[in-house]
Amino acid sequence: MTILVDGELVLYGFVGDDFWGDGFTAAQVIDALAMQGRDADVTVRINSGGGYTDDGIAIYNALKAHRGDVSVVVDAIAASSASVIAMAGDSITMRAGSLMMIHDPARFTWGNAGDHEKSTEQLNKLADLMADIYAEQTGEDAGAIREDMKDELWLTGEEAVDRGFATDTEGGRAKAVAAFDYRVYAQAPKKLVAMARKEKWSFQAATRKAASAAQSKDHEKETPTMAPKPEAADKTPASPAPANGVEGASAADVKARIKAITEDDAAKGHEVLAKHLAFDTDMPAEDAIAALKAAAGDAPTAEAGDAPDPAGYQASRSAAADLAQPAPGNSGKPKATINTGGIYARRRAGKEA
Repeated sequence: MTILVDGELVLYGFVGDDFWGDGFTAAQVIDALAMQGRDADVTVRINSGGGYTDDGIAIYNALKAHRGDVSVVVDAIAASSASVIAMAGDSITMRAGSLMMIHDPARFTWGNAGDHEKSTEQLNKLADLMADIYAEQTGEDAGAIREDMKDELWLTGEEAVDRGFATDTEGGRAKAVAAFDYRVYAQAPKKLVAMARKEKWSFQAATRKAASAAQSKDHEKETPTMAPKPEAADKTPASPAPANGVEGASAADVKARIKAITEDDAAKGHEVLAKHLAFDTDMPAEDAIAALKAAAGDAPTAEAGDAPDPAGYQASRSAAADLAQPAPGNSGKPKATINTGGIYARRRAGKEA
């Protein structure tokens, strides 16, 4: 984002690395001042809900070191670290409807009790230094200002002038407030909180969006092209078993074969076997039905009186036996078997069982 517009420094958005598509950094401000020239008078327009304290202090010091006259205009809001930046102006003008906010800095700390104690010490030092900056501008006691910072102080244009945080107010319409998650502030005006909620100005959402965008870019680099999605209306397996012993059978043929096996009268009472033959083998429908009939006792037996026993078959199948089914009789007699593979092989070879 360009911050030097028509000779003015326009500091809108987040202080530091930008969120919500806008923002400005200390490096950008220093570059803009260099382009203007060290002795040139500059106008700095601020509309920011705050951001990183170190960037704010660096910008404040850069503006204070500038040789030309610095005129700060708060277009809509100067909160948190943005209010520190505003203190660098030789004149500080609050436009109609604008706000200023000061408070103690905050940070996230991860670690043990010692780490948190160090963070507390650092934050207190930083807050005292910020209070000194405000005190230098206002002429008030730094200790009293620090107490206001702890409570989080919001000031209208007139209140800012009364306290010395601004030098004057200006009529006219204030600019729309900058995008910021004002819900993080304890005493933020209700209208700003409502606006943040309405506009979905959330640090978490912005962070996730940035991370998602970065991940998408990395994914595009790894996979520059995407294969089109296949059209699949039915639930037939992508590589169905060949129907009727023919490779490359169509999905319709596969469905017809499965239906013929599972809905034949011979499948009644032998549904498990029928599903096995239909789905787990490539046996032609007529051979599968013949096996089902044999299991039901309709097929011819190897010896007279040695009819297959369906109940015995079910028991042996449940015990993880193969599809052979013993016939009743003494152990010395040969036993008839239903060998579906044998039936299938003989039929394929042109032989009858």
